Amino acid sequence: MRIVIFGLSITSSWGNGHATTFRALVRALHERGHRIVFFERNAEWYANNRDLPIPRFCELRLYGTWEQIQSEVMNELRACDVALVGSYFPDGVAAIDCMLASNVPVKAFYDIDTPITVSHLREIGGTSYVRKEQIPGFDLYFSFTGGPMLREIEQRFGARRAVPLYCSFDPREYREYSANKRFACDLSYMGTYAPDRQPKLEELLCEPARQLPGSRFIVAGAQYPKELRWPQNVRRIVHLNPRWHGRFYSSSRLTLNITRREMVLAGHSPSVRLFEAAACAATLVSDNWPGLDHFFQPGREILLPASPGDVVRYIRDLGDEELRAIGRRAQERVLAAHTSAHRAEEFERAVEAVYQGGAVLTRPQPAASAAD
Repeated sequence: MRIVIFGLSITSSWGNGHATTFRALVRALHERGHRIVFFERNAEWYANNRDLPIPRFCELRLYGTWEQIQSEVMNELRACDVALVGSYFPDGVAAIDCMLASNVPVKAFYDIDTPITVSHLREIGGTSYVRKEQIPGFDLYFSFTGGPMLREIEQRFGARRAVPLYCSFDPREYREYSANKRFACDLSYMGTYAPDRQPKLEELLCEPARQLPGSRFIVAGAQYPKELRWPQNVRRIVHLNPRWHGRFYSSSRLTLNITRREMVLAGHSPSVRLFEAAACAATLVSDNWPGLDHFFQPGREILLPASPGDVVRYIRDLGDEELRAIGRRAQERVLAAHTSAHRAEEFERAVEAVYQGGAVLTRPQPAASAAD
């Protein structure tokens, strides 16, 4: 297929989780023989922090203003088989209007921020990147979030098909590495600053750091306010290039996952960092939310602390072999179900169902025999 995607960014992972999500999916689709054109607005903050300026697995179309590329967009839409607009695409409303006005066989939306989108749809009828009245025009509403919210998207907002398309990882990049001294620590956390996540970061990382002054902690991520005061044994990394993510996760005895408030309330919203860290056999420590046990078995594949004291106990009392066993079980889980190849196959099945006018198959089906 020829696929046209309008996304927040694929060239820069600075301050966003969209880039690594798109990279994994688009690369896997490319390797399965599809041709992808990716439109990205040339935003200054991404232009100054590009960690993949020339992706080899798609045709990148950087642009300045929507007016400058509108005719090019229409030409691409006339020639493609699937068009997909991603959440937070800066010209999302205009791109959706163009897509809906075209004759593209499959028109899709990829919501990497579903709980935030749905919250705005409920309250004010739309966002800066999608309006409520546009949703019934989508053949497919791919969602970062699964569970009950998919039915709301269909029944309340009129989506024809809302199906989960969770984030994923490329196992060639996210795998277990030898420990790197630069990133060696007892507990690490990677994530952009968010006001609703900061109290949990204080509770589950900073407070244990204060109680364990002889242990080492790392927080990697952009946009943290300068006035924040960190414990002396917490090292800050402002931005870490994705090529180092695997080594970062592989070098921590434990790595922390913290979920945005909207995602916690919605449930069934695994972050891309959760799968990437697990792919590196990192021992995951996470806040809890509805549906988490669909992705990892608590206590066996992931640790769910109820207090800072639990985190202190993990660091102080659990041996390296016990922690590694938890990480390896999580790794087996994500390799079996959450790689970029799995997502590309799910994407293809959903698109095929639109062409055939049938139900979308959201789980792999038994292989057909030669006679079938």
